Amino acid sequence: MGYPHKSHPRETAVLSKYFGDTEARTLDGWKKRGGYRGLEMALQMEPSGIVDVLKASGLRGRGGAGFPTGMKWSFMKPGDGKPHYLCCNADESEPGTFKDREIMRWTPHALVEGCALGAYAIGAETAYIYIRGEFTEPIKWMEAALKEAYAAGILGANAMGTGKTVNVYVHKGAGAYICGEETALMESLEGKRGNPRIKPPFPAVAGLFGQPTTINNVETLAAAPHILVNGAEWYKAMCLSNPKSTGTKLFSVCGNIQRPGNYEIVMGFPFKDFLYDLCGGPPAGRKFKAIIPGGSSVPIQTVDEAEATLMDYEGFVAQGTMLGSGGVIVFDDTQSIPRQVARLTRFYAHESCGQCTQCREGTAWTTKILDRICAGSGTFEDLDTLLELAEQMTGKTICVLSDSCAAPVVSGLQKFRHEFEALIKGKRSSTVATGSAANTSSKGAAA
Repeated sequence: MGYPHKSHPRETAVLSKYFGDTEARTLDGWKKRGGYRGLEMALQMEPSGIVDVLKASGLRGRGGAGFPTGMKWSFMKPGDGKPHYLCCNADESEPGTFKDREIMRWTPHALVEGCALGAYAIGAETAYIYIRGEFTEPIKWMEAALKEAYAAGILGANAMGTGKTVNVYVHKGAGAYICGEETALMESLEGKRGNPRIKPPFPAVAGLFGQPTTINNVETLAAAPHILVNGAEWYKAMCLSNPKSTGTKLFSVCGNIQRPGNYEIVMGFPFKDFLYDLCGGPPAGRKFKAIIPGGSSVPIQTVDEAEATLMDYEGFVAQGTMLGSGGVIVFDDTQSIPRQVARLTRFYAHESCGQCTQCREGTAWTTKILDRICAGSGTFEDLDTLLELAEQMTGKTICVLSDSCAAPVVSGLQKFRHEFEALIKGKRSSTVATGSAANTSSKGAAA
């Protein structure tokens, strides 16, 4: 299986430089490409020194929250007499997001190195890669990379001959979206049902097995060795807008667009140029209608909002949405927004763990109401009820799954209310009618 697209001249390939290069999968091939230099440097440093470099670089979590990685690592206190753990979140269950699996599929040693480096930096001797169970090919390559790393003495009780212990293990999940939430991930790792935990205590205090734990995304950990080798200033220099958003970011693009795939760009890249130049714009004869820029759990953007956005954490917030996981879902003018929102809420209703009443009941009722509207049996009162449900679901549960369900509902109603009203009135515009037909075809937007 080849890589989805050829690299564009305006991309900045750091993590994706060897995507599609089969030789980069092996230990020898990875070393020839500069692999494991970062880990070798790290093992000669004090853990606090590594954390300082990460802090200075400005690297922020690439899984969705965008929390500064160096600061997160600094919450761990090596030498406190407790076992520490690093968990790599490789579940990647956010609809519209497919970047992490490409890192694992093409450059598995990049993640092994990042996990080992991160574990040492936080005083952990053990790291777990919690990987989505359906990722059969990435799992195969990750397990092969770990086997090579242990055989070469890179991992184990005498990592790289330094006398330091660093172990990395793969743990396969069972396909639950909720296990992408960090505390549910830890519950699953412990062999329990993947229900999120109430915080506090936070993972850095009492995480996996009740011990200090840090959870990082695949992309975040894969970037760490590059920063150590090239320096914090090198990473900080990759910034086109806000200095709080540095480095490169992988964006996954799907839906009604000419060139879907994974793209790596410098933070602050103009979203308009990204959509039309790098990704080729909408299919021939169509126009963009709406964009979800950060995975299905962030607010929907209109085309005007998207075209005014700079692609960094602050830029997306300024336009009323979030960078999230970087999963860009594109809808053209053949799509019905109410039907696409209903697809998303159906997913969240199915994936709710059921622990919190607001989420368990709210996602289910939201989906039922939207299905009724899309079937032509809705009322105008339903629209007010949807907004009331969203209000009760937002900020009132243990995790943010219910918030994620509410986001596309609220933004969809705010920006495309006329489409919901048209379905209720039974007076469908040509756009909405066409969208109904488009949703039954294989060319419907992927969500």
